[in-house]
Formats: sequence, structure tokens, C-alpha cells
Amino acid sequence: MANHDDRTTPVLTDKIPPGIIYIIGNEAAERFSYYGMSSILVVFMTQYLLDRQGRPAHMNSAQADAWFHTFVAFLYILPVLGGFLADAVIGKYRTVLFLSLIYCFGHFALALDDTRLGLTLGLTLIALGAGGIKPCVSAIVGDQFGASNQHLLTRVFSWFYFSINFGSAFSTLLIPWLLDHIGPRIAFATPGFFMVIATVIFWLGRRKFVRVPAIGVGPYLRAVFRRENLGALWNLLTLVPFVAMFWALWQQNSSSWILQAAKMDRRLFGVEWLPAQIQTVNPLFILGMLPLFSYAVYPAVNRFFRLTPLRKIGLGLFLVVVAFLLVGAIQLRIDAGERPSILWQILAFLVLTAAEIMVSVTHLEFAYTQAPKEMKS
Repeated sequence: MANHDDRTTPVLTDKIPPGIIYIIGNEAAERFSYYGMSSILVVFMTQYLLDRQGRPAHMNSAQADAWFHTFVAFLYILPVLGGFLADAVIGKYRTVLFLSLIYCFGHFALALDDTRLGLTLGLTLIALGAGGIKPCVSAIVGDQFGASNQHLLTRVFSWFYFSINFGSAFSTLLIPWLLDHIGPRIAFATPGFFMVIATVIFWLGRRKFVRVPAIGVGPYLRAVFRRENLGALWNLLTLVPFVAMFWALWQQNSSSWILQAAKMDRRLFGVEWLPAQIQTVNPLFILGMLPLFSYAVYPAVNRFFRLTPLRKIGLGLFLVVVAFLLVGAIQLRIDAGERPSILWQILAFLVLTAAEIMVSVTHLEFAYTQAPKEMKS
């Protein structure tokens, strides 16, 4: 019999594949680490950054914003490298495992050095690690399914997305509190610890995963230029500018929205919330709204209007406009000298979250199912 480590085809079953629980556990811990770290980056750069002599070397808001979005830009360029490594060179499993170790080192570089050197090194390693594994993990989810349980793929992608937001909900509450009460070293080390947990969980699932092997650089390049694959890639890439614009706007909630929240009345339930903690409403809304959309909103709308994946994404993009109109209205009030309630930004988060469910979850499944089999990552 073949060793479990050599399994390259899905198990014949009509149930959830055995490796899925490890992928979901890994994703929850990894997203805790990423969103916890990113939730405090702008605050760290504007309030805690030091020079080599240990003196304050804080950035202004514009500099911190530029650093944050440069980091995010590299984070979203590097999946091209990760996808190539996974599909053509070393396979998805090894790509995720090896780059997760680099990811861990990035977190601890931030934790051990409060200067621009530590910031640069840490963000570079995190961008390489997180960016490299980003395209592979969701593709590994799809690889676990065969013809007999393909009908469960949509449900599992929803649970996969649920795990992302389960992890980020706790981290965006806890990590800003740690930064404010204990300091940046513990605040950055805690996400690093969770990234170690994520890596260990993924390694523990090694005997349960279906591992689709890399096809080699030559066959990969030939597959890229095969006529039917070029057609499939064109169909996928047509959506990319629109979804990329969505994520470029969405990322503002970790930078400019935090800076805006600092100028708002943040008292809720008798508590003065930290500006970076307001982001927590996004994953909390996701946790509540995912089942609502899956089991109520989509079925209700489908009775009158067929919601194809492209229509869901299109409607979601229009909702983003509404969210940013709300944020723009808030800023006008701040510029006029008012201190509006944070409930207005929370309303913008509610609309943005509805857009995220329609755009991101839909695009995640659509991209996997439509991609050529040699290029799933």
C-alpha cells in the first residue's frame, strides 16, 4: 500500500476530507498572527518606533500610511512567486511549510527590534512568507475534494473564510490592547507565537493531506501557453483589476480608518475603545453575516434574480462605494471640527463587510474552480 505521505488523489468519500480540519486550524492561527500584527503597524510606526540609540523616531501619519501600503503591495505581488513554486517546483505542501518558517522569523524580527531596521526586516520576511503561502492554502483546500464530495466545496470554502475571521476577530481586540498596556515587543511576539502554532498544525496534517505534486518548470510553462489554458486565464484575469481595487480600498481599514477613528468619539458600552480595536467589528460581522448570506439572503434573492458569481461580485463592488461615501461624510464632519460617534464608522464597516462576503468569498471559490488544473495556486 502507498504511504499516506504519497497520496496524490482524493479519498473516495461523500464526506468532508480528513485533512480539512488541519487546514482550517492552520488558517485561523495564521490569520490571528497576520491581522494582529497588521492592526498595530500604523500605531507602532507613529507612536513607538525608536532609533538605534533608543530615542523616539516616530513617523508622521502620511509616512506610516505609505510604509503600510508598500508592505501590503509586496504582500500581494509575492503570491505570483508562491504560486509558481507550489505548482511548478516543490509542490503546495512544501511551499506552505517552508515559507511559514520565514513568516515566523518575520514576526520575531518585529518583536526584537523597535527600529526601522527591525521594521524593514520583519515586514520583508512577513511579506515573503504570508505572500508566498497566500495562494497555496486555499488551493490545498480544493485539492482535497474529488467527484464524490465536490458538492461540499462551497460549504468548506465558507468555513475556510469563517476561520480567517475567527482568528482575526480575537487578534484585533487583543493585540492593540497588548501594545497599549504592555508594549510593542509582547504585542508583536504574540502573533509570532500564533504563527508557530499555525505551522505546527499544518505539519501535523501531513499524513492526512492530498498532495498534488509539482509538475516541473518545463511542463508548467507549456501549460501556461496551451490555448485552452490561456482562455481560462483570460477569464480569470478579467476580474482581477476589479477585485484588486476592492482589496486596495478594503486595506484602508487598517490604516486611514484607524487614523480617522482616533479623532472620533469611541465610547461604546461605557468603554473608550482604542482606535485599532474598531477593526474587530469586521471579522465579527463576517462571523454573523456569512451564514446569514448563505442560508437566507442568497436563497431569497435567487427566487427573483439569479445570483451568478459575477453578479455577486458586481453587487459587492457597488456596496464598497456606499461604505466609502459614509467614511467620506465622517471625514467632512471631523474637518469641520466635530467629533462624530464611532457608530458611523461601524456602519461603514457593516456595509464593507457585506461587500467583502459578496466579492471575496465568491472570488475565492470561483478562482479555484475556473483555474487550469496545473495552475491552481
